[in-house]
Amino acid sequence: MIFKLAWRNIWRNKRRTAITVASIFFAVILSSFMMSIKEGVYVNMIEGSAGAFNGYAQLHANKYWEEKHIDYSFELKDSLLETLEAHPDLQAALPRIESFALAVGDDITKGSAVIGIDVEKEAQFHKLKERLDKGEYLGPDDDAVLLGDGLAQYLHLEVGDSIILMGSGYHGMTAAGKYLIKGTVKFGSPELSKQLVFMPLSQAHEYFGTYGLINNLVLKTETEGDGVKLAADLRSQIDSRYEVMDWQELNPALVNMIEADRVEGYVFMFIMYMVISFGIFGTMLMMLAERRREFGVLIAIGMKRVKLAAMVWFEVIFLSILGSLVGILGAFPISYYFYANPIALTGEMTEMMEDYGMEAVLQASIAPGIFIQQSVVIAIIATVISLYPFIKLLFTKAINEMRS
Repeated sequence: MIFKLAWRNIWRNKRRTAITVASIFFAVILSSFMMSIKEGVYVNMIEGSAGAFNGYAQLHANKYWEEKHIDYSFELKDSLLETLEAHPDLQAALPRIESFALAVGDDITKGSAVIGIDVEKEAQFHKLKERLDKGEYLGPDDDAVLLGDGLAQYLHLEVGDSIILMGSGYHGMTAAGKYLIKGTVKFGSPELSKQLVFMPLSQAHEYFGTYGLINNLVLKTETEGDGVKLAADLRSQIDSRYEVMDWQELNPALVNMIEADRVEGYVFMFIMYMVISFGIFGTMLMMLAERRREFGVLIAIGMKRVKLAAMVWFEVIFLSILGSLVGILGAFPISYYFYANPIALTGEMTEMMEDYGMEAVLQASIAPGIFIQQSVVIAIIATVISLYPFIKLLFTKAINEMRS
């Protein structure tokens, strides 16, 4: 009976119901859209810095990550591959040879990361071919390289020019070579595009003198969460000569920056929730003021205060749920629009985003958890606020309310 009365009461005064639902509706839209943009920026940062190149997990020789030296190379044995491929979250294992070299143009030099890759696997699983900006993609046996477009611009080199690479190879060997630039690639992270040189794995073996060896195995997973789980599971399954690291361990500065920004976002959201709370509380006071005589009459004819208070509390619960659901339906299309049509930043904002290694765009996230979380928070706030009329009605005097 209490549930039925509460549901009918919220539709007795449609204007009051519309005002209350509207306040919750706009609160859910505002908070959801803000968090959607923030989470979209985080996804862009993680994808640009980790997913698009380093992968969400990596396997290499123990202590390699501390020194980043090519001497920590290893042979990729079938037994190790079988252990890795048995994990359900692993999509592919991409072998690489990575080291540093001095890239020389006509009259400019720059320290660069030289990456020997399995060109077919990188094209399939890391979409490297789709990142081609100019020229052609590499073939497995090409005596040529792909340059990041930022590096090519810095060295004033074009497709068809030659580049000289000078560095140190396996066990102190001299690594030097002259290569044709077959194409340039562009990453979402401008920082990556300014330092990468790709060459086929067979050519990298000759350049570094690491025949049959690799120093990095990128473990491709669907999401960053899968990468974390994969790394945690493999640590107990593989030989101690190897170490597995997830994207958070590979990018500690990125993780710290995201966490710091999240804290800032929580502070802002707390302030916004306070504003939202006062708005909802105002509609509650309006409802109580308009219905004082009604409450007095109900108590006078014998309705228990506890039941009356419970009825009003359920009214607020219904309004909160209704407002939250409508808010989700309103917030999702807005967020989806900015997910499908990212905002391109210009001017100083572009430079600032690139300094952080991010693509200069604002793209919303449409992860369902964002909208559910915000609607639940707003519903909880409304529910807590509804305790005020609940308590007030427990001590209501019928004669005073009817005289009002």
